[in-house]
Amino acid sequence: MQRRSRGLIAAAAALGMTASLAACGTSEGSSDVTLTLVAADYGDSAANSSQKYWDKLVKAFEAKNPGIKVKVSVYSWSDVDRKVKDMVAKGQAPDMAQIGAYADYAADGKLYSAPELLSIPVEADFLPQLSEAGEVDRIQYGMPFAASTRLLFYNKTLFEDAGLTPPKTWAELQDAARVLKSRGVKIPYALPLGPEEAQAETMMWLLSGGAGYTDNVGTYDIDSTENIRTFDWLRDELVGEGLTGSTPPGELNRAHAFAAFTRGDVGMLNGHPTLMQMAAKKGVKFGMVPMPGINGQAKAAMGVADWMMAFKQNGHAKQIGTFLDYVYSEKNVLAFSHEYDLLPVTTSASDAMSEDKDDRQLAEFLEELPNSELYPVGKTSWAQVSADIKQQIGKAVTENGNPASILGQLQREAAAEENAG
Repeated sequence: MQRRSRGLIAAAAALGMTASLAACGTSEGSSDVTLTLVAADYGDSAANSSQKYWDKLVKAFEAKNPGIKVKVSVYSWSDVDRKVKDMVAKGQAPDMAQIGAYADYAADGKLYSAPELLSIPVEADFLPQLSEAGEVDRIQYGMPFAASTRLLFYNKTLFEDAGLTPPKTWAELQDAARVLKSRGVKIPYALPLGPEEAQAETMMWLLSGGAGYTDNVGTYDIDSTENIRTFDWLRDELVGEGLTGSTPPGELNRAHAFAAFTRGDVGMLNGHPTLMQMAAKKGVKFGMVPMPGINGQAKAAMGVADWMMAFKQNGHAKQIGTFLDYVYSEKNVLAFSHEYDLLPVTTSASDAMSEDKDDRQLAEFLEELPNSELYPVGKTSWAQVSADIKQQIGKAVTENGNPASILGQLQREAAAEENAG
C-alpha cells in the first residue's frame, strides 16, 4: 500500500492535504447527513459487544462534527457478511461496512478507493503489507480494520512436568506430542480442520512447509509439491500416530480446540491473541512461540485482517472520509486493539503498542505481523476457494486420505473460480 517516503508523509501532514477534497461532488454540498455503518461484533458477550465501542466512538465524533451523524448496526460474525450482501443486493448498501471481505464489491465498482476518502497522513499510516492486501488492480479499496497473527501455544505445566522445551521443527513437535501422549494428555496437538476455520490451520501448515496458497506471483498453487508433502506428513506423522486426539481433525472446529486448551486437555495448538485471555481466565499457564517449520522456523507467520469499506451508492464521500480519519486515529485504533486483544493496523498505533510495557504479550504477535502472509483476499475468487477448503481439507488427513488428490481438486476448483471472475 504505502510506498511513499516518510518525508512525503510528513510534508503532506504539514500542508494539511486531504485526498477527500477530490471526492467532493454535487452530493457533498451539505454536510448535514447521517452515515450508516454495518460492523462485525468482536465481543463474546453483551458486556464487551462492539456496539459499545462504536457507541462511545460515535458520541465523541459527533460532538466534534455536529453536521455528521453516524448510525452503527453491529451483527455477529456468522451474520454480518450475509447482512451486507443482502443490503447491497436490494440496492440499500450502507455507507460503510466493516466485515471480512471486500474484493467482490470492489471488482463490481461499488466501493470508493481509499485515496478518495482518507487524508494522506491517515492513508499512509496503514501497515504496508495490510494496505497492499487491500488492493484490487493496484488500487486500495479495502482498509484494514483489525489484524492478528498466529503463534504456537503450548501448555507450560504439561511441558514442564514432561521436561519438554517448545518445538522449533516438525520433528521436535512430533517428539513432544509423543511424550505428551505417553503421559495421558488427551490432545497432544490440536489440529482443527473442521469447517469453522480450516482455511487458517491449513495455511499455517502450508507456510511451515515452505509454500502457501499461492506462488511468488500470486497464482493459486494449492497442490504444489511442498503442500502435498506437508499434508502427507500431517496424515502420517501426527494424525496417523494418534497425536491429534480422538476427534477427527475434519470434525474439530477452532472454538472446540480453544475450549479444550483452556481445560488443560491440549498440549499444543496454533492460536491468535484472544486465546491468551481465554486461557488466563481458566488459570492455564501457557507459552507462545513461532510456528515450527519443516527444518526450522516457518517461512512466515499467518496474518489475518478484517476490512473497512465504503460504498458509493449514497455519495457522502467527504463525510465518510472525515469519519474514517477519526476512526483511524492512533487513540481509537489502540482502544479497539486493547479491548479485543487484536493488533493495530497502523504504524503509529503499532509503534505505541510495541513501546508499552502493558502490551508485552501482544508484542509477541506484533513482531510477527510485518513479515506475515495474509490470505489472498484481493482475489474475488478467495471467498469461494476458502469455503471449498473448509469443506474438503479435513479429508486429506484421514486414514485413507489422499492429500495429492484433495489438494489437486482444490487447485482445479480455485483455478476455475479465478478464471470465471
